[in-house]
Amino acid sequence: MLKSLSTYLIVRGVLALIVGIVAVAWPGVTVYALVVLFAVYAFMDAVVQAVRAFSEVRARAVIGRILIALVDVAAGVVAIAYPNITAAVLVVIVAIWAIAFGVLELFAAFGAGEAVGTRAWFVVAGLVSLALGFVLVGRPDVGAVSLAVIYGIFSLAFGITEIVLGVQARRAVAAPRGLATA
Repeated sequence: MLKSLSTYLIVRGVLALIVGIVAVAWPGVTVYALVVLFAVYAFMDAVVQAVRAFSEVRARAVIGRILIALVDVAAGVVAIAYPNITAAVLVVIVAIWAIAFGVLELFAAFGAGEAVGTRAWFVVAGLVSLALGFVLVGRPDVGAVSLAVIYGIFSLAFGITEIVLGVQARRAVAAPRGLATA
């Protein structure tokens, strides 16, 4: 199980590094891509909600799903028509996500059975995430392009921490029983 965890952490870290490089190299493209992805998601969810609405038996469920589908369509249209406003909202959403993720990483750092080195890397990942969230909350005027660069730097740092955690997990599996050190 730990070996598959190590592979997961390493792959996750490499993907984060790739995202980080792209975000730092092309921040404008990154922001626009996020807005477009959000719009695509909203339109796809509208279709799913509409299909589910017409497969429901209860009238209340049908009305609720149709309303959700209409909100999804409106969100998608707003995202395409007003990408700057959408990008600003995404800044706030990413800030909330980063703060929540940072808190969860800090809790994970002090979970039962973690080695000191592993705890340190969880703390680093949590603090980097919290820093991103607080910068975005404290300075929303940094703009979406700055968010892309900050997110790119965050992804690079997060990718490195995930790769280090994966390598540590792999070493823990490779170490003979009883000889593993904290």
